[in-house]
Amino acid sequence: MTAEIKPIRSKRDYEAALKEVDRLWGAKAGTREGERLDILATLIEAYEEEHFPIDPPDPIEAIRFRMEQQGLTRRDQEGIIGTRTRIAEVLNRKRRLSIAMIRRLNQRLGIPADVLIRPARKTAA
Repeated sequence: MTAEIKPIRSKRDYEAALKEVDRLWGAKAGTREGERLDILATLIEAYEEEHFPIDPPDPIEAIRFRMEQQGLTRRDQEGIIGTRTRIAEVLNRKRRLSIAMIRRLNQRLGIPADVLIRPARKTAA
């Protein structure tokens, strides 16, 4: 008989839940084990969001990451950010993103607007 599922309130509870997820991994959806796995995953996610928050990415790093993901060059950004000079200024953190740039980056590259409107770090991390 498996233990009753309870809220995760401590590091010990968290580690026990992770161990149980490892045991249940691969359980078929709709089965008792699959349902247990879904519930534990939800509880773990809530615990991690509270205890191990992840800061949203820096806007410039998000642009660079998306460019790398999609194999884009700075030249490919001309229709989105502007001239080559403007692109260099933005990517080198010398110029802030304008609202129009943010809209185009969001629409064309799919970078979330809430990431793009954050202030960029002064220097790359």
